[in-house]
Amino acid sequence: MSLEITSLNVGGIRAAMRKGMGSWLRANSPDVLCLQEVRAPAEVLDPFLPGRDNHQSVCRIKGRAGVAVSSLLPVSAVREGLPGLEPLDTHTGRWLETDLTLADGQMLTVVSAYVHSGEVGTERQEHKLAFLEAMTKRLAELKGGAGATASAKGGAENTADGSDRAERQVVVCGDFNVAHREADLKNWRGNQKNAGFLPQERAALTGWFEDLGWVDVGRQLAGEREGPYTWWSWRGKAFDNDTGWRIDYQIATPGLAAKAVDFRIDKPERYDGRWTDHAPFAVVYDLPGYQPGG
Repeated sequence: MSLEITSLNVGGIRAAMRKGMGSWLRANSPDVLCLQEVRAPAEVLDPFLPGRDNHQSVCRIKGRAGVAVSSLLPVSAVREGLPGLEPLDTHTGRWLETDLTLADGQMLTVVSAYVHSGEVGTERQEHKLAFLEAMTKRLAELKGGAGATASAKGGAENTADGSDRAERQVVVCGDFNVAHREADLKNWRGNQKNAGFLPQERAALTGWFEDLGWVDVGRQLAGEREGPYTWWSWRGKAFDNDTGWRIDYQIATPGLAAKAVDFRIDKPERYDGRWTDHAPFAVVYDLPGYQPGG
């Protein structure tokens, strides 16, 4: 048995569906789908994802951000927002934690995250760095088992089973808007002073992996090579020349990362087949996934 988790920045669910996301959904039905930049409320998203347990964090500014977790497995608890970021992260639609019940009764925590894109010298970059700092603190809690039944401040929890999160498996999926290493973007030399490849941004990810013990599942499975990229600019020949960035991640606790057995990046064959500037990033874990009728 296996569990497939896919992370995807849709760039607006309405536009993505209009351009062809529906065909991809019909061909791919991951057990868990983590979305970023949904830019729509539940009444818009849910009809696109029928028969699934859908949960969202919607941005208070209409048409901005928004993250979601759509699961074929039952969701027992939901926590919205990052602690310590109020009022900055009050309903900004960038962080959503869900506790899922696997087919064998195990618990799995899945997070959908959307880090700010940032821009050097602007308030947007200040918000991005603050978000990364708060994310570091929350990752330490999730990794260490703290806050197993506590709702994140500013958010709401549906239920709590009282189990110790230290025994749980956790994966954080999303568009982090940071290329961690030189291998993670084609033109790294020309982007060393640009948001997305700044030293302080990359240092945050290094801390997650080296200090906190989280595992970059994409890099673990892909090995030491360039890319594979998950985002390409709409402009110029970036897509055709594969001049991309690897900014979409699944980072997992070590026990869960050890169960990652395969990955897939669904990059379209042609530019005119694109329905988002990202590509779906799927990871298969050696875990009991959705079983129809189970």
